[in-house]
Amino acid sequence: MLQKNDVLTVTCESIGTNGEGIARTNGITFFIPYLLTGERARVKVLKVKGSLAYAKVEELLTPAEDRVRPACPVFARCGGCQLQHMAYRLQLRFKTALVRDTLKKLGGVTAEVSSCERSEAEYGYRNKLQLPIGTVNGKNVVGFYAERSHRIVDTDVCPIHPDWAQPLIAAVKKFMEKCGLDGYDEVTHEGQLRHIVVRQLGKKFLVTLVTTEREIKGIDYFLFLLDDIFPAYSFYLNFNDRDTNVVFGEEFKLLKGPGVYERTEGGITYEAGANTFLQVNEGVRGKLYSRAVSFAGPNETVIDCYAGGGLMTAMFAKKAKKAYGIEVVPEAHEMADRLKERNGLSNMENLLGKVEDVLPPLLEKEKDATVVLDPPRAGVERSVLKAIIGSNVKKIVMISCNPATLARDLGILTGTLQESESGELLRAKEGEGAYEIVSVQPFDMFPQTKWVETLVFLSHKKPDSRIEVTVDLDESSLDQAAIAARAAERK
Repeated sequence: MLQKNDVLTVTCESIGTNGEGIARTNGITFFIPYLLTGERARVKVLKVKGSLAYAKVEELLTPAEDRVRPACPVFARCGGCQLQHMAYRLQLRFKTALVRDTLKKLGGVTAEVSSCERSEAEYGYRNKLQLPIGTVNGKNVVGFYAERSHRIVDTDVCPIHPDWAQPLIAAVKKFMEKCGLDGYDEVTHEGQLRHIVVRQLGKKFLVTLVTTEREIKGIDYFLFLLDDIFPAYSFYLNFNDRDTNVVFGEEFKLLKGPGVYERTEGGITYEAGANTFLQVNEGVRGKLYSRAVSFAGPNETVIDCYAGGGLMTAMFAKKAKKAYGIEVVPEAHEMADRLKERNGLSNMENLLGKVEDVLPPLLEKEKDATVVLDPPRAGVERSVLKAIIGSNVKKIVMISCNPATLARDLGILTGTLQESESGELLRAKEGEGAYEIVSVQPFDMFPQTKWVETLVFLSHKKPDSRIEVTVDLDESSLDQAAIAARAAERK
């Protein structure tokens, strides 16, 4: 009988949804982080749950050819990256398989998935740094949360961020030490500093210090330190004393700089502030947006849902007859309005509100619109999907950073998932939905991590049309047992 703390030798058969190795011995399926396909290792059992077990590597006996040395000194302790031990070519194959198999397993969606579009930068690609500041055993720490926890792993450098991240982290620690400031304790709610957030826009930076007090002693000293790091920057204090996991509070106080900066991308000049959403990988974002815009025709009306600061909406407006952007964050909505005026886009209209409230009446007005869905990680609200299906719009462009919620949403749109009277989603006969998938293209927006951005193009079915796709699931490097287990965990 397998028990906790047992040590045994296993051979990894495949890779799971979080990049963990999958091995099977005596009817037990093992999930082992940082183990690659074909590798033999001595592992220690951490948990046994029926026919599933979780273990960690004690000794790697036979390394795979695709194993590389992680660039980060706290990799495997920090929860930010999961794949630094994989050669980049394997990361791309993993993400292609992840999208394809998750769509099939969770959504019942069979689709041909193109190879994952690579990022030109494997490291140093993130234009946004967001670091929690706290305490561990009475000591101030600045770093990233460990996997599935709010325990901060102290760090001095993060390789997936640009070179400025290292001196910034050092400056925060020096500021706290010299001025007698403490990191925030989520249990006692003591400590003045909660997060440091930096957004890069070209050679300009937006720096926000999130605090539990409206006035922070020694703040001029911190600005003095930042002057040596950033050539041009704006600095905000953000007040957040709530017991919440949300990073920003509602109060922003600008202490230095203009507060917003301009950038030109894809022929569009836009502004961004401290709370404006932008994709973190500029190179991949350009490829993604360009491909998404290619699905719209010059005589079409486009409705861009979850539009953020309006960059992609404006790109659609340059090509299409009319483009609407729907956004719930007031700051981002204001940025989109300024973007419209600055770029002379009279055919662009920005609407403030929740997509589930704004989209249905807009679809009554614009019956032939192409709908663009770029939701947060939780996916698209079911009421929004129902409104789209009921409106019979001809084309849908979806962008998702979460294959699991993408599988659910595509299942609803294509009819492989149908809602019961109780609201439960049940597997249905494939091909009976209102829409068919034309293309699925993953983009590696987040190298070294398990996350992947996916662009899907759907068209409304014509009467008696059928979806014809060919997928060889045997080529997958992603284990179906891993998907099933993760789905069971979520339940």
